[in-house]
Amino acid sequence: MKNDQDSPGMSRSVVVFGALVAFGLVLGAYVLGYQTKHIGSGRSSITVKGLAEKPVRADMAEWQVTAVAYGPTFAETVANLRNEKSALESFVASQGFDKASVRETGETVEPRYEDQVVGEQVRQVQNGFVGRYTLIVSSRALDKIVAAHLSALDYKASGHNIEYANPSYLVSGLEEIKMSLIGAATDNAKKRAQEFVKHSDAKLGAMRSASQGAFYILPPVANASTEDYGGTYDKTTIDKIARVVVTIEFSLQ
Repeated sequence: MKNDQDSPGMSRSVVVFGALVAFGLVLGAYVLGYQTKHIGSGRSSITVKGLAEKPVRADMAEWQVTAVAYGPTFAETVANLRNEKSALESFVASQGFDKASVRETGETVEPRYEDQVVGEQVRQVQNGFVGRYTLIVSSRALDKIVAAHLSALDYKASGHNIEYANPSYLVSGLEEIKMSLIGAATDNAKKRAQEFVKHSDAKLGAMRSASQGAFYILPPVANASTEDYGGTYDKTTIDKIARVVVTIEFSLQ
């Protein structure tokens, strides 16, 4: 009889508890939905890359050429090197470069080693000495640098032992070039972002963040697979392409 009397009270408690739980779920869902909407709208954005480039031309060149001499003894090697040093200086002067355009790295003489097979082993054995004397030619007269580089082959064929590489063609004012391209790259990034949202319900908002990627100095026909970061400085050509890549995040409204 006691259990029967308590049944109505227990039923009412269960109903009240259920109503409170349901109300709590509704309230929690409302608050959670508001926060999700708020966070989502606050973080809506689009990130794009912008590209700008323009042709540039080298206005300075450097060319390095080294006289090489050999000898069985240290003293003979030095004497042979002095002869080649004098001949190399005369050659460079004959190409139209004054002393202000040329700097030297000094004379060096080191033991010369060769690989020799001794039994079943390969060992390095000294065979006299080798001397080197290097001149570095710097000039804004690019035509003279080109001509000297071409003449070096005939100079070597005449019996002079030299080592040389291709000239390095350099561009002055790289910072000014970079700054001029950053603005154009930023405009390019904005146009790309506008194209992305053109056919959507969103509108392009303010710039949130921006970062500069690589700054390239490329040959006229650049490799399209070049990475965005790391940069490249081509020194082998006179005519070049300067390129800047930027990454920009815009908010969406």
